[in-house]
Amino acid sequence: MSGLVYGAVQQDLRTTANDPQIQMAKDAVAQITAGKKIDTVISASEVDMAKSLAPFLIVYSQDGLVLGGSGQLEGKSPVLPAGVLDYVKTHGEDRVTWQPRSDVRIAAVIERADLKGSTNYVLAGRNLAEVEKRESKLTQQVGIGMIVALIVSWIATML
Repeated sequence: MSGLVYGAVQQDLRTTANDPQIQMAKDAVAQITAGKKIDTVISASEVDMAKSLAPFLIVYSQDGLVLGGSGQLEGKSPVLPAGVLDYVKTHGEDRVTWQPRSDVRIAAVIERADLKGSTNYVLAGRNLAEVEKRESKLTQQVGIGMIVALIVSWIATML
C-alpha cells in the first residue's frame, strides 16, 4: 500500500510540474505561427535555470540552434539533445525531464511550430527543485507511515 500511495502522489507531483509550461509553449507556438517575431514572444528578462523557479521559454531552429530564449544556464541558452527534437518533429510535442547540467533538472514541454518553409521548436521549462523537495518529503512521510504500520501490525499479531 505504501508503494501505491507513493507512486500515485509522486506521479501527480511530477506531471503537474508541467502545467504552466504546457500553456506557455502552446501560446508561444500560436504567436510564432501567427507571424510574431520570436523576440516579441519571449520575455526580455533572463531566467537563471539553475537558481530561479520562474518558467522560461527557448526557441530552437529546425537544426537545433537556439534562436532566442529567456532561460539561461551559465549565461546562455543550452542546446537540447538531438533526439528530443527528432521526437517532437514526428509527434508534435514532448514532455521531458531535462538535465542540462548535473545539478539542474528542468520540467520541459517542447512544441513544434510549423512556419512557411521551416519548423521551429518552442521549449517551455522550469526548475524542478521545489517539486524534488516535495518528493523527498513524501518519501519520508510514506517511509515513516510504513514503519508505523509494520510496528502496529507486529504488536497486534503478538497480542
